[in-house]
Amino acid sequence: MSLDSLPHSVAPIAERFSTERQERQQRRHLEKADFDDLARVGFTRAAVPIAQGGLWETLPAAARPICQGLRTLATGDSSVALVCAMHPAVLSYWLVAADVASPDPIWKAQCETVFQSAQDGHWWGTLTSEPGSGGDVLQTRTRAQGGPPPTAYRLSGSKHFGSGSGMMSYMVTTALPDGETEPDWFFLDMRDALWDGTEGLQLLAEWDGQGMTATQSHAFEMDACPAVRIAWPGNLPHIISRTGGFIGCLFTSVVVGILDAALRAADAQLRRAAMTPYQTVEWTRIQSEAWLVEQAFEGILRAVESQTDSRSEVLLGKTAIAELAESMMTRVCRVCGGSTFSRRSPFGFWFEDVRALGFLRPPWSLAFETLARSWPD
Repeated sequence: MSLDSLPHSVAPIAERFSTERQERQQRRHLEKADFDDLARVGFTRAAVPIAQGGLWETLPAAARPICQGLRTLATGDSSVALVCAMHPAVLSYWLVAADVASPDPIWKAQCETVFQSAQDGHWWGTLTSEPGSGGDVLQTRTRAQGGPPPTAYRLSGSKHFGSGSGMMSYMVTTALPDGETEPDWFFLDMRDALWDGTEGLQLLAEWDGQGMTATQSHAFEMDACPAVRIAWPGNLPHIISRTGGFIGCLFTSVVVGILDAALRAADAQLRRAAMTPYQTVEWTRIQSEAWLVEQAFEGILRAVESQTDSRSEVLLGKTAIAELAESMMTRVCRVCGGSTFSRRSPFGFWFEDVRALGFLRPPWSLAFETLARSWPD
């Protein structure tokens, strides 16, 4: 199997998910069997280097097939797709920095361990956002005690949006080590972890979001919770810059996949009845916005494939797609009528799911502040 075949491998699973859409959209939980199926077709290996038995060669070469795979998966189940997007997102921190820090044997050993876990079918997720941070992971107030890196640390602080909680074997997070001025990356071993506070991890609230309802993006409190620090300490900003806009592309892929499914369903429904003039105009506007989404999506993929720091360009495209997605789904719901308010209809769920791109990853305020800072002088 090659990485280019990933979208094709995922397609039958997405198709099966789509036949179960009504039941899946009303879930507030994830099913381990879904992630086992995706691991079997190679999704966890997509973020493992070829040299270690995986499918990853370079970030520019990996971006398009992984994003297309997520787009395909989102047509069947948007919650599962979003959680899956976390896996290559967080593993990219080790992938893009592997060559830079490779002379350090401790770093090399950690990379091998991290990649082997994914090769073995384990999933990686993220538990980084904090209340009051505005979505900026660099504004962490979580304390990290212990060291020296990368030996055992103990983290203390509040976190929310732990997407995939209960499904992910490992969760990446940020914390500020005692005696240092800049935060760094850490990861938690979530396998068989207790959530009752006895081992340092307390479940504060299960995810009850209006959108992405089945992502299990739970909130936790950490109190001396065991963690491992990334073995290239003090390089968090550099690692983020080396991932370019890859992570933004991953999350955007999920929303584009939701739009694909929504437009197909709306088209099938509208073809069964003659449209009014109003519906015709709105449907034409939907088609126009869909074209713009496709151009923006292609643009951010090409930006990542250019091998430059594409963060600003991807954020600009992602923000545009987030706004267009909300507009498109509003129009779709208007054209399809009041039945879209029924929980038997998929459209209301899709509407809330696409809004998550603007509200959660990153929040609107952080996205626009970042874009403003990137304007040329």
